[in-house]
Amino acid sequence: MVPHTREPIRLLYRDPDLLVIDKPTLLLSVPGRHPLNHDCLLSRLSHRYPGVGAVHRLDLDTSGIMVVPRHREALSTLARQFQERRIDKTYIARVAGIVERDRGEVDLPLIADWPNRPLQKVCHENGKTALTRWRVLSRESDSTLMELTPITGRSHQLRIHMREIGHPILGCDFYAPEAALQAAPRLLLHATRIRFQHPRSEEWLRGYSAIPEAFSRE
Repeated sequence: MVPHTREPIRLLYRDPDLLVIDKPTLLLSVPGRHPLNHDCLLSRLSHRYPGVGAVHRLDLDTSGIMVVPRHREALSTLARQFQERRIDKTYIARVAGIVERDRGEVDLPLIADWPNRPLQKVCHENGKTALTRWRVLSRESDSTLMELTPITGRSHQLRIHMREIGHPILGCDFYAPEAALQAAPRLLLHATRIRFQHPRSEEWLRGYSAIPEAFSRE
């Protein structure tokens, strides 16, 4: 898929070491291999903020909050926080069907589905540990709004874990059945909160991105 969004990147916070931004849906975080996929979050930001780097990513069609380091030292410090799982991230998703329990967790190991890349799959023999905690925010007639907290950061983790409990994320073109795919105008997955230590001051910073209107069922 070629990114085609014209939505702007919203700047939520800026200092000499980092940016906190709100990424729109249908924008790659980093350049893709195909020449048509060179447009991305980093390339757009680099015009105004030379030296920015990627310490984490959101999928093309996932929107929401990201932290973007502005130099190597900040990137290295933040990368260490991600590796040590000291950065907290929270997502909002609207999933198909009514989730009966109020909260729970999914602990299913994941691995690349090599013949079907970029898809991932559950693999109990060779997969890497993947843990997601979730809680229900509200229930509608045919869908549930959920808060998802990934303890690990595997590719497509939230999409697969929701599918595995029988409630695929609406609008997911990789893992949702056709009815759930067509039930939304976009992937209804949004990174809404992030918490991390500032790489220079070591102060804890919290960022928030509001839930897009597309998630509403009113």
